Amino acid sequence: MTKITASEVNNLRKISGAGIMDCKNALVEANGDTEAAIEILRKKGQNRESSEGAAIAKVSSDNSTGVIVSLNCETDFVAKNETFVALANELAELAISHETLDDFLNCEIDSMSVSDKLIQQTGVIGEKLIIGNFEKVSAGYVGKYIHAGNKIATLVGFSGSVEGIEEASKNVAMQAAAMNPIALDEDGVDQKTIEKEIEIAKDQLRQEGKPEAMLDNIAKGKLKRFFKDNTLVNQAYIKDNKQSVANYVKSIDSNLTVTDFKRVSLS
Repeated sequence: MTKITASEVNNLRKISGAGIMDCKNALVEANGDTEAAIEILRKKGQNRESSEGAAIAKVSSDNSTGVIVSLNCETDFVAKNETFVALANELAELAISHETLDDFLNCEIDSMSVSDKLIQQTGVIGEKLIIGNFEKVSAGYVGKYIHAGNKIATLVGFSGSVEGIEEASKNVAMQAAAMNPIALDEDGVDQKTIEKEIEIAKDQLRQEGKPEAMLDNIAKGKLKRFFKDNTLVNQAYIKDNKQSVANYVKSIDSNLTVTDFKRVSLS
C-alpha cells in the first residue's frame, strides 16, 4: 500500500476543502495520485442525495428582478446551520445579476467558480451541496416571500410600482407560498392538465348517474372551479376570501396586475 504523508493530505485538503480522513482515504484509494484523489472525492459527493436545504428569494435594489436559489444538502441538521444559510444567502445575492444557471455556476465567488465553491464546501461540510433550483422573475416590480425555515420561497412580478406595492407584493407572494397555485391564470395551465381534469369531472358525473349528454357542460363548470382554486390571480385571497387575488391587487391600484410568479418548495 502506498504510504501517504501528512503533507500530501494537507495539500489535498487545501485544494478540495475536504476533511482529513476523507482526503487520506481518497489518496490511499488513488495510490497517492492527487488528481485521481480529487476525482474520487467529487464522485463520492455526487453519489449522495441532496433533498434538504434552504430556498432563498432575493430582489434587486430597484425591485425589477428577483431570483430564487435553493442550496441543497443532505440533512435537515445542515440545512438549519447558520453558516450554511449564510452561504445560501450569499449565493442568492450573487445570482441576481446572472440570467441563467450556467452563467451563475461559472461566475466567481471567493476566487473560484460557484461550481468549485460547492465542491469545496461539500468537502468541508461532509454533505453533497448542489444548486437545486434557480428561478428568475423580471417585472415592473418584483416582491418576495420566504417561509419560516427557508423551506418555501416565492417571487411575484407586478405590472408596475405603485403606492402600497411593497405590502401588496408581500401579501401575494405569501399567497403563492401558502396556496401553491399551478399557474398564474387559466392561460398558464397546460392542455394535458386541463384534459385530465375534464376527464376526472366526467368520471365523477357518470358515477353520480348524470346523463352523458350533460357531461360536457357540467365538466366545463367544474373546470372553472379548478381554475379558481389552482391559479394565483383567480384564487380567493387568503386575507379576505370574499375577493380574488386579482381583485385585491386592483384594490391597490386599478391598473395594477400580477404578471408572473415563481415558487420553490423543499418540503
